[in-house]
Amino acid sequence: MKNWHGLHVLILGAARQGLALARYLSEQGAHVSLNDRQTDEQLERAKSSLADLPITWITGGHPLTALDGIQQVFLSGGVPVENPIVRHAQELGIPVSNDTQVFMETVSAPVIGITGSAGKTTTTTLVGRMAKAAAGASRSAWIGGNIGNPLIADVSKIQPSDLVVMEVSSFQLEQMTISPAIGAVLNITPNHLDRHGTMEAYTAAKARILEFQSSKDIAILNRDDAGSSALIPICKGHIATFGMHQGNGMGGQTFISNHRVFYSDRKAVVLLLDIADIQLRGNHNLMNVLAACSIAMAAGWDPTAIREGIINFTGVPHRLQFVRDFRGAKWYNDSIATAPERSMAAIRSFSEPIILLAGGRDKDLPWQDFARLAHERVTHMILFGEAAPKIKTALESCSIGSNIQTLEVCSGLAQAVEKAAGYARPGFVVLLSPGGTSFDEFLDFEKRGEEFTKWVQLLS
Repeated sequence: MKNWHGLHVLILGAARQGLALARYLSEQGAHVSLNDRQTDEQLERAKSSLADLPITWITGGHPLTALDGIQQVFLSGGVPVENPIVRHAQELGIPVSNDTQVFMETVSAPVIGITGSAGKTTTTTLVGRMAKAAAGASRSAWIGGNIGNPLIADVSKIQPSDLVVMEVSSFQLEQMTISPAIGAVLNITPNHLDRHGTMEAYTAAKARILEFQSSKDIAILNRDDAGSSALIPICKGHIATFGMHQGNGMGGQTFISNHRVFYSDRKAVVLLLDIADIQLRGNHNLMNVLAACSIAMAAGWDPTAIREGIINFTGVPHRLQFVRDFRGAKWYNDSIATAPERSMAAIRSFSEPIILLAGGRDKDLPWQDFARLAHERVTHMILFGEAAPKIKTALESCSIGSNIQTLEVCSGLAQAVEKAAGYARPGFVVLLSPGGTSFDEFLDFEKRGEEFTKWVQLLS
């Protein structure tokens, strides 16, 4: 374990990751400076949460002078490496890291790490439920990372025999030089190109979850996804896979046959559960279940624990979350869909006529495939936020044979909800599945989903 005592460190970003790391490093004896572009007033709650520690706050911007005397810099997930203060730190030869790297260097238990362009939150939650069932009374299961609690906050409590499940984003992986014992790449499709610039750079970031594994470690890959399966050549250890249909050879695998989920390896074929036991909607969620089963079997957990983690699980908040019936239509919150691919998966989950609310802030991603599917499956399209003009242009470029009856552009989500209510009819689905981030109007996708839910509940 690294000795942090007396080290002068700078943490960029005072969101949950930065706050958790600041507390950990300060309690380890480091001299911590915490820098955020928000003002003191905006950070009042964050500052209050660390008031018991001798932390230096630098607010209202990222001045280069914040690096004076600093020996190591840590980035929160929302701080890009292109930020001038980060670039300057690198020019000065100051090491740059993040809370996930510190956690991986410190934790005493083996870690399961899960990443992917889509589905990682649902899959991590599923694996976490399985881990809790597998842990029993003699050990604990810890679930967090890019979702829930930053695991650095609990690293001192984790015992060597405990189970650790961590969601890891491409932003976190950029600085990491250590890989989990079991690393899963669910899929790689266009996402976060506003941050990474190119698909090559984005893919390279995702691949780092496997890049530093040893021959004893396990990589979990998606047979049905070209981006995930293309990482096979970089794998140093064992490989397990998941996919809709049974594959050929190559380690353990999960698949579907006769409406049931199976796991097979060179030793046996194991029935895990019936498809009817899965309460999640859509083929994309079926893939998440297959991924979770593959991860759990690679970890050596009993099939009983796997079934217990899946049965009665209805999904994570803000992912195809049912809100209410209003005017005979069913309203769903899919605010977590921050890329066109995720919105497309949501659209495919319904056979009913769809009133779709899409927009937010674009991530420099292509919308053409989304537009084509929307013309096939959406009855009323309501756009909002900064991305609305770009989505509208994509829709207008391929409108021949469209089923879209109306196309509305709104200034924000509240107005979009009102417009959707006007089109709601019995048998329809009203779906918030933005395809863009929330940062043009809300703090994060959770806040966007909460506000959508509130506004829908107030409809009368």
